[in-house]
Amino acid sequence: MGGGFYISKFVGVVGIVFGAGAVATVIALAVVYSQEVAKNEAVSPTNGGSTIKPPVTTPGGSTVKPQITTPVIPTTAPSNEPWDKYRLPDTLKPDHYNLTLWPRLTVNAQDLYIFTGKSYVVFQCVKETDLILIHSNKLNYTKWGDDHLAKLSALGSTPAPTIKKSWLQPTTQFLVLELNGKLAVGESYQLDTVFVGELADDLGGFYRSVYTEEGEEKVVATTQMQPTDARKAFPCFDEPAMKAIFHITLLHPPMTKCCIMILIKTSYCPLFSFPNSFWRTSFDKTKKMSTYLLAFIVSDYDYINSTNDNVLIRIYARKKAIADGQGEYALSKTGPILKFFEKYYNATYPLPKSDQIALPDFNAGAMENWGLITYRETALLYDPKMSSNSNKERIATIIAHELAHMWFGNLVTLRWWNDLWLNEGFASYVEYLGANEAEPDWNIKDLIVLGDVHRVFAVDALASSHPLSSREEDIQKPEQISELFDAISYSKVRSSVFSTYLNTFAYDNTVYTDLWDHLQMAVNSTGTSLPTGQTVHSIMNRWVLQMGFPVVTINTTTGLINQQHFLLDPSTAGSVPPSDFKYEWIVPIRWMKTGVVQQQTWLEDKTAHKPDMIVTGNNWILANLNVSGYYRVNYDNTNWERLLGVLSSHHESIPVINRAQLVDDAFNLARAKYINTTLALRTTKYLRSEREYMPWESALDNLDFFYLMFDRSEIYGIMQTYLKYQIEPLFKHFGNITGNWTEVPTGHMDQYNQANAIRVACSTGMEECQTLTKGWYSQWMKDSANNPIHPNLRTTVYCSAIAAGGAAEWEFGWDQFKAATIAIEADKLRSALACTKQPWLLNKYLEYTLDANKIRKQDATSTIVYIASNVVGQSLAWDFMRDRWNYIFTQYGGGSFSFSNLINGVTKRFSTEFELKQLKQFQADNSEVGFGSGTLAVSQSIERTTANIKWVAENKDSVQTWFTTEVPKE
Repeated sequence: MGGGFYISKFVGVVGIVFGAGAVATVIALAVVYSQEVAKNEAVSPTNGGSTIKPPVTTPGGSTVKPQITTPVIPTTAPSNEPWDKYRLPDTLKPDHYNLTLWPRLTVNAQDLYIFTGKSYVVFQCVKETDLILIHSNKLNYTKWGDDHLAKLSALGSTPAPTIKKSWLQPTTQFLVLELNGKLAVGESYQLDTVFVGELADDLGGFYRSVYTEEGEEKVVATTQMQPTDARKAFPCFDEPAMKAIFHITLLHPPMTKCCIMILIKTSYCPLFSFPNSFWRTSFDKTKKMSTYLLAFIVSDYDYINSTNDNVLIRIYARKKAIADGQGEYALSKTGPILKFFEKYYNATYPLPKSDQIALPDFNAGAMENWGLITYRETALLYDPKMSSNSNKERIATIIAHELAHMWFGNLVTLRWWNDLWLNEGFASYVEYLGANEAEPDWNIKDLIVLGDVHRVFAVDALASSHPLSSREEDIQKPEQISELFDAISYSKVRSSVFSTYLNTFAYDNTVYTDLWDHLQMAVNSTGTSLPTGQTVHSIMNRWVLQMGFPVVTINTTTGLINQQHFLLDPSTAGSVPPSDFKYEWIVPIRWMKTGVVQQQTWLEDKTAHKPDMIVTGNNWILANLNVSGYYRVNYDNTNWERLLGVLSSHHESIPVINRAQLVDDAFNLARAKYINTTLALRTTKYLRSEREYMPWESALDNLDFFYLMFDRSEIYGIMQTYLKYQIEPLFKHFGNITGNWTEVPTGHMDQYNQANAIRVACSTGMEECQTLTKGWYSQWMKDSANNPIHPNLRTTVYCSAIAAGGAAEWEFGWDQFKAATIAIEADKLRSALACTKQPWLLNKYLEYTLDANKIRKQDATSTIVYIASNVVGQSLAWDFMRDRWNYIFTQYGGGSFSFSNLINGVTKRFSTEFELKQLKQFQADNSEVGFGSGTLAVSQSIERTTANIKWVAENKDSVQTWFTTEVPKE
């Protein structure tokens, strides 16, 4: 799954890079997308006992006479009963499902959208049992003749035992059937159910998405099953290892289309006479697959299509979006990316078609449903008149991410969610390779460092981080599963040789050690040497089974190098859980000496002596060349001074990726007290001569921390003056090469850096920049039908103009947001509206996030974070979140991935004892309500705030002195 909240998106996999076809180094990637999802646990037909009246019509057309059930829940059930645990017992194994669903796209008499369904699952008994547990959440069941919630039949010669008792267990989300006898090992049985659910707008399970097209409100019935919401659509064995085949039939209104992951049989038949006729669409059986990868959709969308090597490719979207050509870019890139992955995996694409569909309401960035990938509109639809360079890149990378899953995740699937990183981390890496194939001129692979490595470092350097792989028994509840969709799980691995792995485990489930076995086979077959006595298992287990990463310190005067667990706050070392590996890693070190690349070396122990790394005179050492390893690097002071000298005199002699790395390492080493803060600040002095995007972006990301700590203090003014001085040459450079801002730079990275130049120049008060952006925005206000602002610059210009303006500029932006027919344009305006400096407008905007008619539920939490990112709005957002937490948590559901982003985003500026006290009180006050997938984020926020308080106390004076000294004298 691709994330939806791209302040990063925000996660990962530690892996192995193959050089010359074999393992050469261990690397970690980082958060491609820190996922934002906005799930709303809306009121449902059944949530532990409510009913729907009157009787409804079954998918077959007849009226259900039995009453909809009120679950019977044993009140004295001991807590160690199987139905009070969250995992399925290992007694039953599903073979196939037959499922018919009928979503109603209009409200019923109770003003609810509902769906009805009938289903049977055929399963085999693998261990003798007198109990059937099958997942079910928010479904209401029709009782059968024996007054039970399901009907059990035997498919073999041995009769099925009768049902003794049946009930729903809402906490653990089970339909429970106690039997009067034992199921026989090796025998197959069929379980039939008839049920009703709400087609809610909660973005999970089988849900509805509503949009307006040409003045008409339209409803899409769609799905999002990952990780544990298939059980909201139909009763099922809802764990990834419980793979089965699915036979699916959908009933739907005429003039609507149906799609699922496998080709349609094209058998339509009316059920009733016109105008109440409904159509029945049946689908070919699916491949053997996990429940979380199911998708089925009913809409009146259009599509465009092409065929690539006998694979049918279709892009579905709203009719107007298709008519306007917004699906053309995705269609043109899907085929080449699929072909690339077939070569990369050495495995044919396993399905006959690849459908991709853009949804108005969707909880993540995208979801890798097998053969029917679902996306937010912003992640699939591209309009050259409205979409920026970064929008295009996002579309290419997300398509590549989801297509990568068709093999790695779908064909071969994790056994349990504790190994989520095995899916997401790998896809987060190869998405760059796929996008690079689609757009070879972008040099997009370099952006792994900024997009992933630097971002995951920030999380993995906390004492509250976690290993890539957790124990299965530690991940049980749905909200614990959702909590794993973070920067660690999405980004700590690289790999390249997978064909034997995929072929061996096709249509099956694996654990991470299976991958190590097959990578070891690749090492053995190529004769590649690993460190003496080491195997892929012994190397990789250190990266997978313990949290964090090392800092490698090189003393260039003695040749001694050592490693240490890197913690952003060293005082938290006592709270780090013990590790069997004692927080030591086997580290591959690629390095150069005075610009000349040297042979890779390994650091296998805590300390080693490397005489080749001794240098004298003007010579210098640079390690972690091209950021090929997952570690930070520190040096002796003499080497740091030499590197600073190289940056100031001839920075091009250091690779551009490493210029970005030096800045990022220095700032984070300073926060961890390895070097002093002023040394880190000195790495930014050379930027007046820097024109490349990556070093500038690295510096700005790190200076953002200084702004968070000091933008409410007296230091803010001199920081602004310093950065204004530094950005001035870059701003003028882009003005010159673009014909005074009338053209677009040709380079992909240059287009990003042009936006950076304008953003920083305007935010630091450069009059020329502010005049430019206010002029563009004013011109647009005078003629709203003709926007003069280039799509690449709209996010920056909108924010700058709204921040400099008042109510009129904000209200114009709001009107344009409401009128936007393209989601990408709406997103630019939605973020820019949070830039206003008027508190009353920000408070109004916060209230809008609670109204789905103003801000879609998928966008609510990210909008709150946008407001909190504004220094004026931060305290407003914090008060708003605290005051409304019970409502927010209830509305968006405990399993929503977005809670971690919300909590971290609103509290990232905290740096005072008062704020720490408030944060701890927030944790205590809401302990009963809970934090769901944001539970770890609360602990991380407390840890981060504590570290911020210490850092400000220790560094405020020296930072103020340094900026005062470096500010140019008038």
